[in-house]
Order: sequence, then structure tokens, then C-alpha cells
Amino acid sequence: MRKYLQISVLVVLFFWAVPCPAAERGVIRDAAGRPVSFSQKVAHVICSGPGALRLLSYLECQDRIVAVDNMEKRRSRFDARPYALANPQFRQYPLFGEFRGHDHPELILTLAPQPQVIFKTYAAMGHDPKALAQKTGIPVVVLEYGDLGKHRSQLYQSLRTMGRVLAAERRAEAVIAFFEENIRLLNERTRNIPAGKRPLCYVGGIAFKGPHGFQSTEPGYPPFAFINADNAAHSPVMAGKSLQHSNVAKEKIVEWDPDVLFLDLSTLQTGDMAGGLHELKTDPAYRSLTAVKKGNVYGVLPYNWYTQNFGSILANAFFIGQRLYPDAFKDIDPKKKADEIYSFLVGKAVFEQMNTAFKKLVFEKIPLD
Repeated sequence: MRKYLQISVLVVLFFWAVPCPAAERGVIRDAAGRPVSFSQKVAHVICSGPGALRLLSYLECQDRIVAVDNMEKRRSRFDARPYALANPQFRQYPLFGEFRGHDHPELILTLAPQPQVIFKTYAAMGHDPKALAQKTGIPVVVLEYGDLGKHRSQLYQSLRTMGRVLAAERRAEAVIAFFEENIRLLNERTRNIPAGKRPLCYVGGIAFKGPHGFQSTEPGYPPFAFINADNAAHSPVMAGKSLQHSNVAKEKIVEWDPDVLFLDLSTLQTGDMAGGLHELKTDPAYRSLTAVKKGNVYGVLPYNWYTQNFGSILANAFFIGQRLYPDAFKDIDPKKKADEIYSFLVGKAVFEQMNTAFKKLVFEKIPLD
């Protein structure tokens, strides 16, 4: 009997000393430069901050969330977030905080099951990541959202970091390769077009923390950059200005008098009596523009909606490319291409759903009469 008890004690000590595989930990250095320890098998997470849940959806791991911020619970006539349209079930999840990273630790602590990791973008917004980890006892992984331009490496690193934590490395690399291939193809189709055959273009009405009028633009508008377009707002006159959001003077748009105008349809949120579309219809200065007189005004997808929707950036680039350089894109149906992009990134073709919300003006000539 004593021998049996000794063996039993040894067995118990062995299993106490040897960690269970499920309890094994991984360590990753996040975008804040902090080493973050996490469970090797992460089944439950939450995503805090603009775009965090979008990236999770790109990795096909959206079923691992246990709660959402209040952005995902809003019901609006307008929504230009393909990841949310493809996942209407997000609205049914419990709430853990407010949008733009304003997390509520007390709500997080009531969640069942508890998240094993909190992914957080735009860490300077809302709740401090370090304080959030201390208050909840949950690892917080800070991510730099990045973009498809000069901060592309930050976006790719965030996808890889997420992929490492979620054991979704292969999917992360597939998403990165998808972006790279589409950007390469857009450039390849347009890089050899002579400067004299590049129409001067301008995009107005771009959202920035809400809807804006036609003067709202981007000197570095990504779809223009990908197809080597001649962007009026990126002219020598704008040298030294921010390549991101800018409000340009109406007089400057008239002076440029672009050949082709594009309207970011996020501006429709302002209503029928305001915003970029109303201005193009009623403002004498805009009515004097050559593109308005000739009917060369087209609607494009809103892309800056709870930060950048990368699929919509690519979809807009293919449409704009077809408008500006028909011969180079004669094999492309922009609407079908948009759904190919969305199907890969978020698992569902959602173009028509967005087009319906934005008055069927997406990738169409805008009626101004």
C-alpha cells in the first residue's frame, strides 16, 4: 500500500511539473515594441480600434470573437464596410466598449468565454493598451493598421502578427500575396501609357472621420497611385502638402479643370441638400467645370469607413483604370472584379449590397441634371 502511494505521489508530481500542452505559451513582439505572451491555442479574442476586426476577418478568424464594439451594432442606411456586410452576425455579439478603442474593462471582465487576447489598432485612441492589460489580465497585442501605400509594411506586419497569434500564418501570407499581385497587375497595365494620354482627374467627397463635401480629397489617393493616374491634387501646386486627407479650395479645383471627376459616395450621408453630389448639381463654380459639362463624373466606392477598406481601394482602382484607359482594362468588368476581391477578403460578394445603399451610383456616370 505504501509503495502504491509513493508511485501515486510521483505521478501527481510529474504531471504538476510538466506543463500541459494546452497551457503552453507563445511570445510575440507587438507594434509597440512590447513582448506579449499568449496562449498557443487562441480560440477567443476581441478586436479594439478601427479596422482591427476587418483584419481578423481577412484572416478568416472572425468566428473567434466573443464581443464587439458599438460600431458593429449600429444600423444605418449607409454602410461601406464589406467585412461587416459579410458578417451580419456581428450585431448579435455582446458589447465590450465603444468605437475608436474606447474599451470598457468592466464589460470585458463579464464576457463568457473570456477573450484570451485583445487585438488593438490605433493604440493612441481610447483606452491605453498597457492599462487595459493590467485591468483585465488579458494580453493586449498592439497593431499598426498601415495602408497599401508607403505604410504597406506595417499592414503586412500586423497581418503576420495576427496570423502568428491565431495560428493562421498561411492565410496571412495569402492575403499579403493577394494585395501584392493586384497592385502589380494595376501598375503593369498602366505604367507604359504615355503622359499625353493620361487624363487629368480629381476625386472629391472623400470621408475623413465622417462625410465631407466635394473639396475633400487625397493628394495620394491610392487608386490613382496604383494606376499611375494624373491626380490634379498631386500636382506641383500641392507639393509639400499632406498626401493624405486635404480640403482644397474650390477655386483651385476650377483652376485645375480636370478632364474626369470621381465622387466618393460617402458624401451621400450628408443628405440630398448638402454634400458633394448636391454641390456638383447646384454650385455655379462646379457647373462650369469641363468634366461636369461633358458628363465625365463617376461614382466610386467609399473606402475610408472605420478606417481604410483595402478591398474597396483595389476595386476602385480597377474601375477608374477602365474609365481612364479603356484599352488597358477592356477585359475587366469592374463590378464583377469588386466581388472577386470581396469574396477573397471577406468571404462574400457584397458589391450589390453597397451599390443599393449608395443609390446605384457606384461605378456609374453621375446624373447631374
